[in-house]
Amino acid sequence: MARPIWNGTLSFGLLNIPVAVMNGERSVDLHFRMLDARNKKPIRYERVNSETGHEVPWKDIVKAYEYRKGSYVVLEPDVIRSAAPESHETIDLETFVDAAAIGPEYFEKPYYLLPGKRAEKGYVLLRQTLEKSGRIGIGRVVIRTREHLCAVMPRGDALLMNLLRYPAEVVSPDEYTFPSSAHRVSKSELAMAEKLVDALASEWKPDDYRDEFRERLQKVIAERVKGKKGIAVESAAEEEAEETATNVVDFVSLLKQSLAAGSKRAPTTTKTAARKKTRAAGGRRRGS
Repeated sequence: MARPIWNGTLSFGLLNIPVAVMNGERSVDLHFRMLDARNKKPIRYERVNSETGHEVPWKDIVKAYEYRKGSYVVLEPDVIRSAAPESHETIDLETFVDAAAIGPEYFEKPYYLLPGKRAEKGYVLLRQTLEKSGRIGIGRVVIRTREHLCAVMPRGDALLMNLLRYPAEVVSPDEYTFPSSAHRVSKSELAMAEKLVDALASEWKPDDYRDEFRERLQKVIAERVKGKKGIAVESAAEEEAEETATNVVDFVSLLKQSLAAGSKRAPTTTKTAARKKTRAAGGRRRGS
């Protein structure tokens, strides 16, 4: 069974639902290794000092930011950790928006949320509420020290969490020139195009679509392996090497308290500013 990449709590208002984050995508790309054509042995990539030409061991490597061509500022591990968000175990939903309000350009990567032990009722409560309201939850989650914007939405019996791109990561269409309505389309052209679309229309069936290039390449690989053609064998291979759960109780009481607190809650921008101010003062933000 697949292992979760993250365990924590899905939080909104005063409700906390233990969840495990599971991958919602599967890589099916064919990964190639580079070999030396002369003896078919793998090529290694070494960490080499650009000045001395000598290999650098991991213990002597530091991270740095190139703020100008050829000029770097070194960042020690503790400095990087201090800049990371403090909430590592909570998907903190800050607001709920109309499901159609977010453009497809903002969606980046899907994950499934699995309920923790004895958290099924809270999970179903949130899922059904989102389905009935037609809204999705917008919040933040920290995965591998980086804070992401995320959207939580119902998907059948599941809750799906999609990582979102920040506005700064999305290229505005204003940066490009697109054809305007000045390029006149006649009524007959539009009518014929609509007929063609109607003729080709069908239901969306994802299983009807396959990566035919990958399938053909896999067939070639299988034939070559079977015929022992172009085979190279390494002498040795290296291998690379609990859920936490709490129960959710008294939903009605928690929802009432959350509603009361919500009427006094500051906007997201104010909350973010307050969070930064607290961090600067050395305080720690507590989960909802």
